[in-house]
Parts: sequence; structure tokens; C-alpha cells
Amino acid sequence: KMAADTPVDILQKVLENEILQSAKVVEEHLDAEIQKLDQMDEDELEHLKQRRLEALRKSQQQKQEWLSKGHGEYREIPSERDFFQEVKESKNVVCHFYRDTTFRCQIMDKHLTILAKKHIETKFLKLNAEKSPFLCERLRIKVIPTLALIKDGKTQDYVVGFTDLGNTDDFTTETLEWRLGCADVINYSGNLMEPPFQSQKKYGTSFTKLDKKTIRGKIYDSDSDDD
Repeated sequence: KMAADTPVDILQKVLENEILQSAKVVEEHLDAEIQKLDQMDEDELEHLKQRRLEALRKSQQQKQEWLSKGHGEYREIPSERDFFQEVKESKNVVCHFYRDTTFRCQIMDKHLTILAKKHIETKFLKLNAEKSPFLCERLRIKVIPTLALIKDGKTQDYVVGFTDLGNTDDFTTETLEWRLGCADVINYSGNLMEPPFQSQKKYGTSFTKLDKKTIRGKIYDSDSDDD
């Protein structure tokens, strides 16, 4: 008399069946693609090749255009006047308003340097808040560090201090990348509904998911370490 399958055995069989089904679907899809290619005549294949080359050429052209406008590196701009010129040139801009004496600005610098190289579709700048009183007044910047997130010449959103980044000095570059993705100021490939810091047990229970837009002009508490 055969022993009845245990729940573990049943689960294993179900999983094996799922894997086999998935593999079959992938195999059928590949077979269909190969068959489609086999049935194409030379003109169609040449047309497909040309389309791909054209897409590649446009992508390279766009990349060169971004680099010529100062994308791809994290740069300091000397004055408020430069800010307006830089913002006018590029669709997506992240500008860090910093102060030399604020330690948290150095933490922000480290992450922005990495992201500027990774996301060349966006321009990454820094501006000394003490040298730009007009802009700080106009953009209502009260806390250092603050990132102004600009699309099409308009400031759409702000990252104020580290509140949105897990409320810790040890936030990861991925967390800042996610936050910029929420503002649609970079091309973000991850899941916006799952902030990276939520998977860290240390911070996971105390933070809620953010809405895609933050409320503009609300009064912020100081987040700098000068208090």
C-alpha cells in the first residue's frame, strides 16, 4: 500500500508543473519568433535591420546632445543667472541647494555624483544656497539640503532633507533614485510602489509609501544638522 503524498510532496509537484508550463510557454513563443523570421523575405529583413539601425542612431544622437549640454556629470554652477540658463536648455533637471557647513549636503553630493553618470537623460546641478538668496526665496527653500526637481523649466517637486529617503543619513543611492523616479525627473526602471528602504527591516515598519506628487509650498521643519 503506497503512502499518501504529504503536503510538501503535493506542493513540490504543483511547483514542478508550474515550471514546466512556464518553460513550454517560453519555448512556444521562441518557436513562433523563429518561424516569423524564417518566413520573412530579404526585403522585410533589410527593412527591420534599417529600422533598428535608425533607432540606434537616434539614441546615440540624443546621448551626444545631452552630453553637449552638460548632462552625465554632477556640476556646480556659480550663480543664480547660470541656473536659469541651464534649466532652459534641458527637459529634466535636479538642482541641489547646499551649504558648505552642512554635513548632510556632502552625503547628498556622493549619491548625486553616481546618479548623474547613470541617468544622462537628466541634468544634475548644485548651487550654493548662500549665494542664491533670490532663488531660495522664490522656490521657498527653507531647509538645507533641498533638491529642486525641474521639468520643462518648471519646478515640479522638492526633496527636502532626508525625510522622503527613509529619515536616515545611511540611505542608499537606490532610495534617492526611487524618489527622483516618483517625480518623473529620471527614467526609472524599478517599481515606484515599492520604495527600496521598505525592504530594509531597520526602517521597514515606520514609513508609508509616498504619493507620486508632493504638496508644494507646505511648511517644512529644518532637517539640517546645524540645529
